[in-house]
Amino acid sequence: MIKPKLKNLIHAIFIVFVFHSVCLAQVPDSLIHAKFYPFVVDSIVITGNKITEEFIILRELNFEVGDTLTQSNSFYNRERVYSLGIFNHVYFIPTKLDDRNILLIEIEEGWYIYPIPFVEAKEKDLNKLSYGMFFRLRNFRGRNEDLAAKIAFGYDPTLFLSYYNPNIIGKENIFIRLTTVYSDVSNKSPSAETIYGDKFSQKVIGGQFLIGRRFGLFHRLSLTLGFNYIETPVYIPGINASGNRIDNLADISLSYEYDTRDLIQFPKNGIYSNLSFAFKGMGIDDINYKVAYLDFREYRKLVERLIAKWRFASRFTFGDNVPYYDNSILGVSDKIRGHYDQKYEGRDYLFSGVEFYYPIVEELNVDLTFIPIIPDQLLSYRLGFYTQIFAETGAASYKNDPLTFSSFKSGYGAGLTFLILPYSVLRVDFAFDEYKNLQVVMDVGISF
Repeated sequence: MIKPKLKNLIHAIFIVFVFHSVCLAQVPDSLIHAKFYPFVVDSIVITGNKITEEFIILRELNFEVGDTLTQSNSFYNRERVYSLGIFNHVYFIPTKLDDRNILLIEIEEGWYIYPIPFVEAKEKDLNKLSYGMFFRLRNFRGRNEDLAAKIAFGYDPTLFLSYYNPNIIGKENIFIRLTTVYSDVSNKSPSAETIYGDKFSQKVIGGQFLIGRRFGLFHRLSLTLGFNYIETPVYIPGINASGNRIDNLADISLSYEYDTRDLIQFPKNGIYSNLSFAFKGMGIDDINYKVAYLDFREYRKLVERLIAKWRFASRFTFGDNVPYYDNSILGVSDKIRGHYDQKYEGRDYLFSGVEFYYPIVEELNVDLTFIPIIPDQLLSYRLGFYTQIFAETGAASYKNDPLTFSSFKSGYGAGLTFLILPYSVLRVDFAFDEYKNLQVVMDVGISF
């Protein structure tokens, strides 16, 4: 039998070991090596990339050999590499060897094969659960390609396949995405449900082909060709755009994207903007309308570690026969906290939000690789813990119903965000509407 004092000593040693192994808090490596900056980069050495090709990392950097690297720019570029979403950890380590300045980029590759079951709250509503199996092969061939398949049951049963290649031709920065889907999609339009007289779903079979090019680091231009077969149980004018219960909907869209964000999973610096314009139907089945979308977001540090971000988004439709399934609906993808479960429908909508957030724990590297059986790549994480306050507003309108101040619905509140990178971001918000009614929002992913 172990004596009490010896037992306590063993417990203390065990606790210290676990704490050291599991929760090793680290400040960004650019701060650890601050004495080396500014740093003239004579060469770049990448280590830890067992699969990933070096150009996938190098193409994200905004500096080259011969440039002077500052401390802040080192941290910015570290976050850009991390934004690829295929590494558990990324470190920029400036070193000197034989009077040469070597930037060591040390990465830890993540787990790339995911055959996992899932449960998902569609429309971010716990009453609309979808469940099934998700298959994903990330960083395919070491070139950051993504191959995914999903089979889902429950709400909106779906079979989905996709393939993405960020650089298909040499190093020309030409990217493609192929998707195909078979789904029974529940109607999202409150107006269509009123006209139909009940809830209903539409069978959707379709696919898309996207091709685009990245210009420099921050600009992307893409063209998307798509086709969807959309079948409604019965024909009702407006619910379908054609003269019968089946729409054969072809579309062509052009999109421009400008993205200077540091860490895409949780930005603290940079601008994101997206402008797209789609031609829908193009006369097939007498369907002909257009959709425009604008999304602008900015992230910047205010004082100390306090970060501010704001967003403006809008969606507009043009044409006389826009079907209800393509109306602009606040409360599906863009939601107003405080009105999270409500939908506001029109041909157009406007949305705006502002948020301030502050780190309680900015970065904590967790290593659980001492656990047996489970692959090490699934046992290493970058954690963060933030608190935020926010305010949001938005409104939807039809062509003959102009927007007024009273049209806007607003919400405000505070919350907590938990980062488990590169895998997920969890958020809990306590939101109030205009009448101070409390709503607790639990969601996955950042607000914007």
